[in-house]
Amino acid sequence: MKVEGRIEFEVVEQSPDKVVGRMPVQAGILNPYGTVHAGATLWFADVCATVLAFGGSEIQTGQSGFPLAINLNASLLGNQTSGHFEATAIYVKKGKRLSVVRTTVVGSDGRLIAEVTTSHVPAG
Repeated sequence: MKVEGRIEFEVVEQSPDKVVGRMPVQAGILNPYGTVHAGATLWFADVCATVLAFGGSEIQTGQSGFPLAINLNASLLGNQTSGHFEATAIYVKKGKRLSVVRTTVVGSDGRLIAEVTTSHVPAG
């Protein structure tokens, strides 16, 4: 069995303390029930958290200091079949060696989709 997908999103707001991303609900991220696959929701939340933890610099492949996620805790609370998801990532703790980020994902109607908390350490 071959399965293909495509996840895309854009960062629509970025500051030192918050990142907001928007991801369209589209065919490449839907599960067999026609709702967004849990993995796509988690990927979206994790990447928004990573952008926040990395700061304002552009992320380069293999770059020193990239914030590796070492823990991810998620509650998947809803879903939808169309529209978009919006993720807002904010710090719980911002540190030099460990940062903890809470990312809330909501649907097009503002309904809560997921609460995700990630812990990040800088790569050597």
